[in-house]
Amino acid sequence: MLSGYRLMWVAVMFDLPVMSPAERKAATDFRLALLDLGFDMNQFSVYMRFCSSQGQIDTYCKRIEAALPEGGRVNILQFTDKQYERIISYHGRVRQAAGEAPDQFNLF
Repeated sequence: MLSGYRLMWVAVMFDLPVMSPAERKAATDFRLALLDLGFDMNQFSVYMRFCSSQGQIDTYCKRIEAALPEGGRVNILQFTDKQYERIISYHGRVRQAAGEAPDQFNLF
């Protein structure tokens, strides 16, 4: 049975150098790699993806590692769907409604 305590989210947070054209290209390539892996941009340097198992998370972590640029800092955060439900979001000073959980169809 699927449980909000077993279903997971992965957030990739990064701060990459973009001073030179080569650094900007590496940062853009990394963002595009995250999108190709099915991550959605939550904020400019925060990308998130829903995962159905720890094995799936491990696979994505390896793929992210393979796409890492030379410089900068990248952090991968994992948390349960139940924890994600408790996120409080604002647009300006207006509190946003809670996000909807992904459809089960998206799990497979």
